[in-house]
Amino acid sequence: MSFPRVRVPTLLLLGAAGGLVTAAPAAELAAAAAPVVPAAAHEPPGTVTVLEINGPIGPATSRYVVRGLESAREHDSRLVVLEMDTPGGLDSAMRDIIRAILASPVPVASYVTPSGARAASAGTYILYASHVAAMAPATNLGAATPVSIGGESEPAPPVPAPVARPQDKGGSPGEPAAPQAPSGSAMERKVVNDAVAYIRGLAELRGRNADWAEQAVRGAASLTANAALQQKVVDVVARDLPDLLSRIDGREVRVADRTVKLATHDLAVVRVKPDWRTQLLAVITNPTVAYGLMLIGIWGLLLEGYNPGAVLPGVVGSICLLVALFAFQILSVNYAGLALVVLGTAMIIAEFFFPAYGSLGAGGVIAFIVGSLILFDTDVGGVHVARSLIGAVATVGALVVVGIIYLASTARRSPVVTGIQGMVGSLAEVVEDFTGKGRVRYGGELWNARSNATLHAGEMARIVRVEGLTLWIEPQ
Repeated sequence: MSFPRVRVPTLLLLGAAGGLVTAAPAAELAAAAAPVVPAAAHEPPGTVTVLEINGPIGPATSRYVVRGLESAREHDSRLVVLEMDTPGGLDSAMRDIIRAILASPVPVASYVTPSGARAASAGTYILYASHVAAMAPATNLGAATPVSIGGESEPAPPVPAPVARPQDKGGSPGEPAAPQAPSGSAMERKVVNDAVAYIRGLAELRGRNADWAEQAVRGAASLTANAALQQKVVDVVARDLPDLLSRIDGREVRVADRTVKLATHDLAVVRVKPDWRTQLLAVITNPTVAYGLMLIGIWGLLLEGYNPGAVLPGVVGSICLLVALFAFQILSVNYAGLALVVLGTAMIIAEFFFPAYGSLGAGGVIAFIVGSLILFDTDVGGVHVARSLIGAVATVGALVVVGIIYLASTARRSPVVTGIQGMVGSLAEVVEDFTGKGRVRYGGELWNARSNATLHAGEMARIVRVEGLTLWIEPQ
């Protein structure tokens, strides 16, 4: 490879000096050698995959981030940038994201952006777990104390925190000692201590300020972007994404058991936006929406229990409760989807046998569609159901329900042909002459009859009222 690069200039110099080489052979040699030199220069630039966490962190967000990291690995991305603006979210979803970041062979840079954004609660943990932690100006992070969805209980007597040793203190000079352990029940202290150990482990892994991380959990401490940079909580403060890529170019990070030098200059940016399915599930799994769905589910089942046969409260309650269990990650996406599909199918079938006026069928179609969407992971190649098939089956089910409702409404408008209502307006045969009281034949039976008109045997009279075993009749 180096031989042509040395010989070509030499031959060209000899030709120019003594005429030993003509211009044509020199040009041929130069042309033969030219492709060898710029071979590396023509390699396509790498890519940086950009993911977004915007809003509360739930099951849909964790699946989106996990799949985004897998996609970045499959497409040989040089870096994954996780743009965050979140108030926090579910602990289980946060831990799924952190496990994916720690296992990722592609470096991950968490970036709190745009200005005015925050990485509170679960976002702080994710920031600490990333290979590079960055913030935009006028952003903040912290307030990472775990809080139960049901709210805080009455505080118990405070438990004194162990006295901090001088060598344990970190952060900036003059920083106050860690606050006392939070008051509360034994279970709450267990949760807080577990969260402290978790975030300190992440801080020690990435070489960041572990003492401030503990303060963020125990005392809900928060920091601005510049203060976080000064206290070694984050690595970079960058105005925007190009500025971030410029500032971390050449930085060395530890990925698994090896050290990687970031080369982020001239990387092509590939943004992976959440698809409509992820956005829909993100709305459903929003903690506020999930809590509301849980309450609707519980009250719907209670109303159905107190009023058996109402149907609609039970249908709405069962669907909402299953979706809420998925949102809280009590049921995984597969089990929740399977349960909704089975429930929807059962409701559509039950519409044939119970007079629910379409509530069972409509609820069944909704449950079937939602369950089908979350049953299979559409991001895994070869393991998905075509949306056209789901739409076709749901359309057939909806048409069946509409047909049942139409037949039921038609039957409801039809005249009654049985019982007393069916007798009124029918004709009866007079079997003897009478005025006032007499007898008639109706349905092969003899009935007592009353009439204000004179009737003769063999005439047909119309029944106008039924009182017990007596028919009131009038001439036809």
